[in-house]
Amino acid sequence: MGNFAPRNTLPFTMIIFFLLLPLLYLAGNIYIYCKLWRATKRLNTITRTILTLLFWATAASLFLSIGLRDNEELPQALSRIMFRGGSLWIVFIIFTALISLVLDTARRLFPTFRCNLAHATAISVALLCYGHYNYRNPQIVPLGIEIDKPMEGNMKIAVVSDLHLGHGTGKGMLQRIVELINKQKPDLILIAGDLIDNSVKPVIAAELHEELQQLHAPMGIYMTPGNHEYISGYEECLKFIGKTPIKMLRDTIVALPNGVQLLLRDDAANRGRMSIEEFYSKADSTRPTILVDHIPYDLAGKNSLGIDLQLSGHTHHGQVWPGNYITDYLYEQSHGYRKWSHSHIWVSSGVSLWGPPVRLGTKGDIAIITLKGQDKQEARGAE
Repeated sequence: MGNFAPRNTLPFTMIIFFLLLPLLYLAGNIYIYCKLWRATKRLNTITRTILTLLFWATAASLFLSIGLRDNEELPQALSRIMFRGGSLWIVFIIFTALISLVLDTARRLFPTFRCNLAHATAISVALLCYGHYNYRNPQIVPLGIEIDKPMEGNMKIAVVSDLHLGHGTGKGMLQRIVELINKQKPDLILIAGDLIDNSVKPVIAAELHEELQQLHAPMGIYMTPGNHEYISGYEECLKFIGKTPIKMLRDTIVALPNGVQLLLRDDAANRGRMSIEEFYSKADSTRPTILVDHIPYDLAGKNSLGIDLQLSGHTHHGQVWPGNYITDYLYEQSHGYRKWSHSHIWVSSGVSLWGPPVRLGTKGDIAIITLKGQDKQEARGAE
């Protein structure tokens, strides 16, 4: 999910959140490690020492893989193992610690209760398996949206966000996503940022441009950068995307033949991007406008400008429970469709994900929007 961009009123909340998150992760690891140490007391010292080293190396592996992502001497295979193993460990530890805490409490209240760490581990593994299956099967969300401006005919738009290509989303999952999109036969494909994950290196090594080249939409494939395009290096991402039919544009307006304007906004990671007021002033307000902006930020303000449709992502809807409650609190709209007084808003949960290949309490999505405007003769008659 990367960095959040919250409501204007929540900077202090965000600071507290990002301070607490690593502390809770550390506390969960310590809690489970202490239980594991007691459970292995009959083993010899060498075996327990090896288990200790493996435990803490796994706990730190995700952060090491991210920190070393541009290290030329680190083999991609090892980097991938560190990333995937470490990201899965985070979810495993969180759920194992929570379940163990519940079981420990139950055992104190009911002395005959016999469940222990082994049972908590089994439940966590089962949840991870279900979460992986859930991740592998994103949902298709059909939406019919009618706007009060003239456009020629209806338009079918496939909207995706947060593919996070790299160690997390590889060739197999990307092929699955491409097939799902092409099966819908969209007129236009829009990607609301974070196509790349943390580095372009594994994306190039896996030759993921081959899958992206299979995407097809007669009116084009456009995307805006997300914060992870900047984390990965914008210019490097641009070079890679140049091998595909995708056009990554920032603070650019594209006029489509049917009268629709695409407003492809730069990500907030670029502090030099245009203000939304300046950007929208360059558009023709009498024509249908679709704003693609990675972060669903200041939706009420964009609604007041008169933007017809906004498409965003970034939040992943928390990806793993209870993260969905956190994103619901931090954003005006953390996922799904909503009609404001004027604007139609769609916030994708992401077709893929960041970090662990697991979704619990959330669902990946591909939105298929059928956009309809007023007939030109009807629009003239209404004037």
